[in-house]
Amino acid sequence: MPGVAGIIHNSEGELLLQKKNDGSWSLPAGAIEPSESPQEAIKREVLEETGYVVRDLKLIDVFGGADFRYTYSNGHEVENIVILFLCFCESEPKKPSDDETVELGFFSRTDFPGLSLPYPVASLYLED
Repeated sequence: MPGVAGIIHNSEGELLLQKKNDGSWSLPAGAIEPSESPQEAIKREVLEETGYVVRDLKLIDVFGGADFRYTYSNGHEVENIVILFLCFCESEPKKPSDDETVELGFFSRTDFPGLSLPYPVASLYLED
């Protein structure tokens, strides 16, 4: 399953995460829809899940394999190939438009709650 995920930092370098319905924390992320480019997909997913409008993107890495296997609540299992982008936002967020996001929060390396997928922390907190 091809997908995208976004890294968004605030001015203090903290990472934006979304708390999902199941209580887990995640990067803004999702599947690439038919006929959609990865760049279009991450802009759409970030807007839907966080309310931020993305203006610039930087490709960070691509992840996949058994560690990126995911089982949905309906029992469907997929193995994700995730394209990770650093996202630069152009304004303060509006209210998320999806029903997946319960809470949004910015986290430093020291209070990082962990993620449902095993992204390397070094890829998430990039030094400029």
